[in-house]
Amino acid sequence: MGDRLRFFINRIRERLWIKPLVMSVLSAVIVFLVKVLDIEEIGQFVPRVTQDSIETLLTILSGSMLMIATFAVGSMVAAYSSASNNATPRAFSLIISDDVSQNALSTFIGAFIYSVVALIAMKNGYYGTAGRFVLFVLTVLILIIVIVTFVRWVDRIARLGRLKGTINKVEAATASAFKRRRHAPTLGGVPAWRQPTHGSQVIYGTTIGSVQQVNVTALQACAEKLQVRITLTALPGTFSAPGRALAFITRDSSGAADLDISQIAKAFLIGDDRKFEEDPRFGLVVLSEIAGRALSPAVNDPGTAIYIIGVFVRLFALWCEPIEEGDRQEGDNDRVEVPEISVQDMFDDAFTAIARDGASTVEVAGRLQKAFESLAFVGDSAMRDAALRHARMALARAEKALQLPEDLQIVRELAGFANEVQLHERL
Repeated sequence: MGDRLRFFINRIRERLWIKPLVMSVLSAVIVFLVKVLDIEEIGQFVPRVTQDSIETLLTILSGSMLMIATFAVGSMVAAYSSASNNATPRAFSLIISDDVSQNALSTFIGAFIYSVVALIAMKNGYYGTAGRFVLFVLTVLILIIVIVTFVRWVDRIARLGRLKGTINKVEAATASAFKRRRHAPTLGGVPAWRQPTHGSQVIYGTTIGSVQQVNVTALQACAEKLQVRITLTALPGTFSAPGRALAFITRDSSGAADLDISQIAKAFLIGDDRKFEEDPRFGLVVLSEIAGRALSPAVNDPGTAIYIIGVFVRLFALWCEPIEEGDRQEGDNDRVEVPEISVQDMFDDAFTAIARDGASTVEVAGRLQKAFESLAFVGDSAMRDAALRHARMALARAEKALQLPEDLQIVRELAGFANEVQLHERL
C-alpha cells in the first residue's frame, strides 16, 4: 500500500495546477478566518490601522503578484522547453515536479488571491479594529514570504532546465530507484525459478503501454484465494502488448479447476510512459539518451557523454553497496515469484548507445574502458562479467570507427585491464 500511495503522490506532483489550486483555496479561507479574531475586547489593546493603508498595501500586492505569477509561468515553460530540447523529453516529468518552482508559483498565485479577496472584504467594511490589525500583520508577513520565495526561486530558475541540472535530477531519481530495488529485489515476492509448463495459464495485459507498477500484495491475495502460484514475466518498465505475457500461474495440486484471473491482470498498472520510481532501468535509458544526443554531430559535446559515464559508475557502485541486514525487505508474499533485474540488461541500457555513438571519439572510447575497469573490480561477479563483455564490445566498435592508429592504440591499452581481471580470477 505504501508503494502505491507513493506512486500516486508522485503523479500528483507532476500536475502543475494542484499546488496553486490548494494555495488559492487556503488563501481565501484565511481571509475569512481573520474575522474570528475580530473581537472588540482585543481591539482595545491593538494599534489602530487605517483602512486606507491596508487597502493601498493590498492593491500593490495584488497588482505585483499577478505580474510575477505570469512571469513565473513563462520562465518555467521556457525551462521545461530547454530541458526537453537540450536533454531528452523523458526527463520532463522530473523537471515539472520541481518542488521549489511549484511552491514559488503557488505562493505567488496564493498571494494574489489573498490580496484580491481581502481587498473586497475591506471595501465592504467586513473587519473591525482588531480584524484590520490582524489583516495588516498578515499582509506584511505574506509580503515577506513572497520576497524570500522570489529570491530563492530566481536562483533555482537560473538552473532549472539546464543540462547539468537535468542530469543531476535524473541521477537522483535513478539512485532512489536503485536503493528501493536493492532493498526489495523481488518487490516483496520471492525469487522466481519456475518456467512456464504445459499446464500453466498465461496472463496477458488488457491495455497497450508500459508496466508502471505491480501490486504484489494484490497478486498474493489473488493467489491465496485461487490456490495458485503466480510468476511474473514483466517487471515495471516492460512494454505490454497483445501476445506479451505479464505472468503465468501454476495450480497447486488442490487448486480450483476453473480460475477467474480477471483480478490478476488488474494488479499490473499500465500507462503510456515509463516511470522512474519503480523502474531503475528507465533512469539509465534516459541518461543514455542524453549522452547520445550530446554525441550527435549536431551537438558534438563529448564532455557531457564523459560526465554521464561517470554518473553510471556512481550508480552501479551504489547498486553493489552492501545492504544492512535490517534494511533488506524479505519476501512476505510467498505465492508471488518475481525475477530480479539483470545486471547485463542494465549495462545494455546504460552503455550500448554511448559505445556506439562515441566509438569514433577517442576521449569517450577511452573513458568507457576506464569505467568498465572500475566496475569490474567492485567485487560483484555479475557486474564483472557485464563490464568485461561491454569492454570487448566497445573496443570492437572503436576498432572499426577510429582511423588514427595512435588513437586506437590508446583505447587498446586501456582495454587491457580485461587480461588483468582474468588473471586475477585464475589466481
